[in-house]
Amino acid sequence: MAVKKSVKIKEYELPLVIEQEDGGTFVAACPEWPDCYAQGDTVDEVVNEAVAVAASLVELYEEEAIVIPLPVRRNIVSLRKKEVIKFPLFVSV
Repeated sequence: MAVKKSVKIKEYELPLVIEQEDGGTFVAACPEWPDCYAQGDTVDEVVNEAVAVAASLVELYEEEAIVIPLPVRRNIVSLRKKEVIKFPLFVSV
């Protein structure tokens, strides 16, 4: 018999300020979280990189018991049942 495992997901609100530098690259920074910033050649790349940085920081902050300075939009606790989660998709055109 398989043991049901609890899956906990936190959805955070991650505000980003994105600027294009003189050389054409993009920089993204979270005004509420100075540790969270990224750089990329395109808007898509900088957003993806910033999200990856934020995810890594959340993991690190939780391990070190440091307060994460982002508001939690919702908590999802699923017991291996079907759960629909809508993810935003950003594409520069």
